[in-house]
Amino acid sequence: MKLFSELKLKTVEFIRRNRLDVFKDVVLFIIITLLIHYSFRFWANTARYWPLSREVSYLEQKMVDIVYYPSAWVVEHVLGIEITAVHQNKTMYFANNGYIAVNRSCSGFKQILQFALLMLFFPGPLKRKLWFIPFGMLIVHLTNLFRIIGLSVVVITIPEYWDFSHDYLFRPFFYVIIFILWVWWVERLSKPKNQENASVVESGKVQ
Repeated sequence: MKLFSELKLKTVEFIRRNRLDVFKDVVLFIIITLLIHYSFRFWANTARYWPLSREVSYLEQKMVDIVYYPSAWVVEHVLGIEITAVHQNKTMYFANNGYIAVNRSCSGFKQILQFALLMLFFPGPLKRKLWFIPFGMLIVHLTNLFRIIGLSVVVITIPEYWDFSHDYLFRPFFYVIIFILWVWWVERLSKPKNQENASVVESGKVQ
């Protein structure tokens, strides 16, 4: 037990001495993100959202609505792209016979939940989490709207790049935004005020 405590202390001192805290945080971010990702896949695909199957199904359908309707409106009225919107199956049909169907996998439910859980598990003041988590969830939702609108532009202008844009451009963009939000949290908001003041004083002494 004593050996473990000494090893832990030396590890912490090594990290601080070599300014490796940022790498420690990145590793923690990756671990939490992967755990949430694979846990969600198991919950969704194997457990079928048990024991909240009905509630999650209802929530996903509502989220489909708040993604589809604003996206269709922006595509038609802001971008001026001609579409035939079939609200019953949440699908936008374009003049070149392309279409985008907004289903439950497009709702952003997984990404929003993933961000919220990441911030809940990651260290930091609870008071700041109370406003930062809802704010980040809104940003992730707006990112999803941008994704659907962007894919609509791809369908009408460069449809041959649909698969690439969907799988390798707009889908990873979710995680870029989540990572940026996380960096903001770690760099600006995760430390209590007394630690922030101490860091400022310490920086002043070095200078």
